[in-house]
Amino acid sequence: MQIGFIGLGNMGAPMAANLAAAGHAVTGFDPVAPPPEGVAMAADAAAAVTGAEVVITMLPDGAILRAAAAALIPAMSPGAVLLDCSTVDVDSARAVAAKAEAAGLSALDAPVSGGITGAAAGTLTFMVGGPDPAFARVAPLLAVMGSKAVHCGGAGAGQSAKICNNMILGVTMIATCEAFALADKLGLDRQKMFDVVSTSSGYSWSMNAYCPAPGIGPQSPADNGYRPGFAAELMLKDLRLSQQAAEGADADTPMGALAARLYETFVETEDGRGRDFSAMLPRFERRGRG
Repeated sequence: MQIGFIGLGNMGAPMAANLAAAGHAVTGFDPVAPPPEGVAMAADAAAAVTGAEVVITMLPDGAILRAAAAALIPAMSPGAVLLDCSTVDVDSARAVAAKAEAAGLSALDAPVSGGITGAAAGTLTFMVGGPDPAFARVAPLLAVMGSKAVHCGGAGAGQSAKICNNMILGVTMIATCEAFALADKLGLDRQKMFDVVSTSSGYSWSMNAYCPAPGIGPQSPADNGYRPGFAAELMLKDLRLSQQAAEGADADTPMGALAARLYETFVETEDGRGRDFSAMLPRFERRGRG
């Protein structure tokens, strides 16, 4: 396929490179980042999407997505698909979809899970919202960039699934870190705690696959000085999106709200910025009850 790819940062660059390596003709644009191997660089965003069958965007937030869509949609070919892989607010996803459909295009919101490692390995999970025909059309591309794609429903459903998933992730990581800190103060060996919890009712992805305690369980950022696989500031972004969505939907999410406040403190007033979101464990280790 002819593909235009807007946003060639830490996530977008390996995704675009994988598409090019699979034989697709990829033209990219990013105002700062250089193009990855196999990707032609256009002079501007409009040039990158001209003639493309599918336009993929990977952008930082909803405001930037809306601005980019306003510039891209007039330059896109009739019948093309706008596949947005950014993680943004649900309202922005739906607004962009409506604007694309009004211009005779199809739009999909398709945020990802798997991080930079998954982007490079082509093992991302895509949560997709939008019309069935558009999803079927981009399915071969999703199969190149990821190992799983779930069509979650109409416009905005992909973003809804992503923020609900990551709200669970933020809450369970905090609980896991709290439990390790408590175990330490009770004199319980961390490995023994892991051996029990990882096979009992406390089982979770945060414990079993991404354990925040160094030297316990599978290799994780905790074993690399908490260098980010998923940065704490990105978790804060997703938790804020979850609370924005909860407010708009009149949903009661007290645990999600508390997790957002804790990550806000960790990132903005403590030492969390630039560290993995599992670095909540050393934070709790240093703290007492008061």
